[in-house]
Amino acid sequence: MNLEALLPLVNRPSRYSGNEYNIIRKDWDAARLRMVFAFPDLYEIGMSHQGLQVLYHTVNRRKEYLAERVYAPDLDFERLLREKGERLFSLESRRPLADFDLLGITLPYELCYTNILTILDCAGIPFRAAERDSDAPLVIAGGPCAFHPEPVADFFDAILLGDGEEAILEIADCVCESKEAGLDRAGLLARLSEIQGVYVPIFFEPSYGVDGEFQGMIPRKDGYRKVVRRILSDLDSVDDPLPPLAPLKRIVHDRLGVEVARGCTRGCRFCQAGVIYRPVRERSPERVMNFARQGISQSGFDELAMLSLSTGDYSCLPGLLTEMMDTFADRRVSVSMPSMRVGTLSREIMDQIKRVRKTGFTLAPEAGTDRLRRVINKGITEDDLVKTCIDAFGLGWKLIKLYFMFGLPTETKEDIEAIPYLAHKILKIAGRGGQKINVSAATFVPKPHTPFQWEPQLSIDEGFEHIGFLRDRLRGKRFGLKWQDPRQSFLEGVFSRGDRRLSELVEVAWRLGARLDAWSDHYDLGIWQRAAEECGIDLSRYLRRRELGAPLPWQHLDTGVNEDFYQTELIKAANEEYTPDCRVHGCQECGVCDFETVMPLTFEDTAWEPGAKRKKDASDGGRPDLGKPHFVYKLTYSRLESARFLGHLELIQVFYRMFRRLQLPLHFSQGFNPSPKVSFSPALPLGTESLAEYVNVDLYEPVKDFPSLLRELNDQLPEGFKVTDVQADAGKQTGSVETCYRIELSRPAAENDCAGFMKMDNFPVSVLRKGKLREVDARPLVKELSLAADGKIEIVLFSETGMAGLKPIEVVSAIAGLTDEEARTVRVLKVWVREEKAEK
Repeated sequence: MNLEALLPLVNRPSRYSGNEYNIIRKDWDAARLRMVFAFPDLYEIGMSHQGLQVLYHTVNRRKEYLAERVYAPDLDFERLLREKGERLFSLESRRPLADFDLLGITLPYELCYTNILTILDCAGIPFRAAERDSDAPLVIAGGPCAFHPEPVADFFDAILLGDGEEAILEIADCVCESKEAGLDRAGLLARLSEIQGVYVPIFFEPSYGVDGEFQGMIPRKDGYRKVVRRILSDLDSVDDPLPPLAPLKRIVHDRLGVEVARGCTRGCRFCQAGVIYRPVRERSPERVMNFARQGISQSGFDELAMLSLSTGDYSCLPGLLTEMMDTFADRRVSVSMPSMRVGTLSREIMDQIKRVRKTGFTLAPEAGTDRLRRVINKGITEDDLVKTCIDAFGLGWKLIKLYFMFGLPTETKEDIEAIPYLAHKILKIAGRGGQKINVSAATFVPKPHTPFQWEPQLSIDEGFEHIGFLRDRLRGKRFGLKWQDPRQSFLEGVFSRGDRRLSELVEVAWRLGARLDAWSDHYDLGIWQRAAEECGIDLSRYLRRRELGAPLPWQHLDTGVNEDFYQTELIKAANEEYTPDCRVHGCQECGVCDFETVMPLTFEDTAWEPGAKRKKDASDGGRPDLGKPHFVYKLTYSRLESARFLGHLELIQVFYRMFRRLQLPLHFSQGFNPSPKVSFSPALPLGTESLAEYVNVDLYEPVKDFPSLLRELNDQLPEGFKVTDVQADAGKQTGSVETCYRIELSRPAAENDCAGFMKMDNFPVSVLRKGKLREVDARPLVKELSLAADGKIEIVLFSETGMAGLKPIEVVSAIAGLTDEEARTVRVLKVWVREEKAEK
């Protein structure tokens, strides 16, 4: 795989370079089993996914096993792989996916299904399990959509239902033992089906009536009639995913994720996650703090997110949050809690969160009226919501986000009208000027394994009608409205309750061009409608109301919750009856717990003794640099090979995280979101290498041992970076600079071109700047231009503040007449810089 030849030709090449800090690379030949985990969406989405990283570390802890990663390619990279005849590869070893023994694909949401086919096709692996021979990797799946996987079941050899920490190792052991025993693929699948939680689709066959209606799943293996979800009974029984992968490029959730609990038994009747992750199992506060300390120290993240379905319900939250803030405030690390319920956000908790920076504040009323919230068992009132918003605005938050669904069962016009009314009411009562409310709204999609799994879904037209109503009533600068496109919700609804016939639809739509359907700028409903017509499928039928007692395509997959429980909850919804949380009000008899190996696991806040607390003023946010002297140092460094594919903002992130890992005594700026007082050399064009970059750092303590600091800096940098010098800053640049570059073309350069250029009086070059084409005279900018003995071009460019400049590749491309593709594959190395210095 000649990745160096491919990456210059794609957008955002850092997605594919595999250069994260803490990346794990193991000996390929020494591994007994080699597996690759795939996330079927773009890198910045997949790297934000906690589950994949957990499995990555779990497998790699076993000395004899190797685990690597891959993410769905963007359209340009997919096209390039086909043009160049290359196969999709893993990030760590850059081996083709077909070389691995096992390919594990996450099923995070329904709109990623065509991306699964993109990964398989780009890897040269047949789509359907029935078409693969013994040389192909075993293709397995897991994740939330594993509980209703029939639309993609034909693409997988096996699918894991439930928690993967223990099961993935059992699967790996089974594959190894079966391979070493010489079993064929059928024998391996039979063995896999004996592992709890593993669903092997070929052992179940869908049945249809003469009218084409789904009639149920027919078991084809004795004793294998239902697949029971795998449950990890104690989160503390498995190792933490350390050291955490720290990406070099910005990702969607660019932070250290710390899972404090798994499962939620609040019992919202629309929520599938509340069913498939039952019961609540909390991680001990000691383990949470240990992971947080190590994770921040090993990664350099500036944000820590306490993750669970409802973090506010974590038993030890008040004491744990205070301990976290006392630990991390001085290091400018913020703590966020993405999943907070109205009613659990106390003023004390908010006061702690704001100590470093005010992270996002999102609340999910879900419905506009108390009546409809009783129907869905939300368990909060309008008064609860208003009080929480008053507290948030009072503590300095300027923006609150409210999330709602429309199309919920029993919804009336009054329920929809209450959504904008509620937003206006909050601002009127709680707002004091300058505050804003953003409303997010989406079509309710009935999910399998929930009390509302039989309910109908709104049509596309009805969805847009609701959005239009909200848009008309949420006008003005103080309100914002975002919505999920009802056309995307439509397809999500089709796949959520779809059967195995839809695998043909997925394949046909993919061949027609469907890609990255979760991205609104890529989604095209017309493609799916054409595919459905070609397959003879009526998509809208999948959104209809289902009759109680009718067979459902997911009934052979057992979450542990009794079928009767769903129907009882549906009746209670109609009667607006509340089902309390079993952690507080006793067992509600859903059926998940056996109270021997599976049961709720929580901790008493009073039983935990936090570490010694330091007395802090919550208003200062922890500012050890305040009032301290300034010591400015210049770090000179090189960036070569894969490091050249990082953009300037990504480069800044690399150094910021390195500084945090080293806990350098940096000065910070003032203001709402303080940042380190650090300045970088001018941004390099993407793809340019350099031996002469610098970064200036402002410390509040002097450097006492320069050689030691140099070693520590280089120990903390990812591949391709090397700090070559550390010295006290000697002055400021006046703006006059000469820079030398060495340029290697993909074809031999002509010496006459260089000599002829230097004889010219002027040489206009057309370049694009801020979307506009403009002409710049290159001749006065070029001080030297020659052809070296090794065939590389050497060019010295002059630049000055306020003067229109050119990139070296722009000059050389114009002189040598390079095509766009030739220009993108040129290797440019910045060799030295001469600056004029001003006295301090």
